[in-house]
Amino acid sequence: MKIFKLVFIAAVLALGFYSCNDDEDTGPSQLEKDIAVIEAYLAANNIVADTQKTTEIRYLIEQQGYGAYPTAYSTIKIKYKGYLTDGTVFDETVDGNSLIISLGSVISGWQYVIPYFREGAKGMLFIPSGYGYGDTEKGDIPANSVLIFEINLLEVY
Repeated sequence: MKIFKLVFIAAVLALGFYSCNDDEDTGPSQLEKDIAVIEAYLAANNIVADTQKTTEIRYLIEQQGYGAYPTAYSTIKIKYKGYLTDGTVFDETVDGNSLIISLGSVISGWQYVIPYFREGAKGMLFIPSGYGYGDTEKGDIPANSVLIFEINLLEVY
């Protein structure tokens, strides 16, 4: 009976050790997958995006403005178009209208990157899902979606 108990305990310990093995490959993280999607999109569309100020969110300043830089808590006036990597548009300002919004109330991807744009700037943002809506479906945006925005930062308040 003692041998059975020892064998049973040894089996349980071995099983526990095997299931807790940190060397097991669990595959790429969602961020790694998103960055791969962004890099493939940029390459397919011949876009060179900046990575100097952030290693996770890619951005392209097509035309730098001459006004003030916003902070993450500034109120801004902006025109934008948001779409997925397949081209599906999920949101945009229309008919020449713009949006006045506090950067503190938008997705963290905007909060991190828009402060690199000066008032009057035009550009693009390529945002991994974790800096957007993450693993939550949001209207027409599926969970874990990379978000792309074309922006025109009109004013900083």
